[in-house]
Amino acid sequence: MDKLLKDAELIKLLDKVDTELAGERYAKGCAYCFNKLHVGDYPRKPRGVEAWDKRYSFTCSKCRKRNTPPSVRYLGRRVYAGVVVILLSAMMHGPNTKGIGVLRDALGVDLRTLKRWRRWWLEVFVNTPFWKAGRGQFMPVVDELLMPHGLVGKFVADSREGLIKLMFFLAPITTLLTERTDAM
Repeated sequence: MDKLLKDAELIKLLDKVDTELAGERYAKGCAYCFNKLHVGDYPRKPRGVEAWDKRYSFTCSKCRKRNTPPSVRYLGRRVYAGVVVILLSAMMHGPNTKGIGVLRDALGVDLRTLKRWRRWWLEVFVNTPFWKAGRGQFMPVVDELLMPHGLVGKFVADSREGLIKLMFFLAPITTLLTERTDAM
């Protein structure tokens, strides 16, 4: 999995997907009042992936509300890139838990941070409306006590293509805007 975090092509592909998601949000206009959007990207310096320096976002020309599209690069407001959070969290449950120490040290991830991520997957994520609605698409079911390791396995996310699919699946949880627009 550490090869994926160093895969320059993966980093470019995830950036391309985020650019496309941002383009779709821009084309739809404001999610609140349907008026024109202005670019309102904001700086980000996610740990684990130095190439990404901004989060795509927009501001409505009329109501001034922020319209931030879903992302495959970021997992909400976390300091680390989404792929780092997912892969390191999955390694905590996987067969190679020894390798996590080396990777954790290389990325500078504190053990307390890993434990916090693990709690989030096991206590918060599995209780979100997103997961409750989405878990039915997996047969056999994903073991929620092994999150996100089970998702990594389902998407075969130890490969570039599988990881991109997993990040795309999780993209709706990266912004509150998705919940608002789905309700419309």
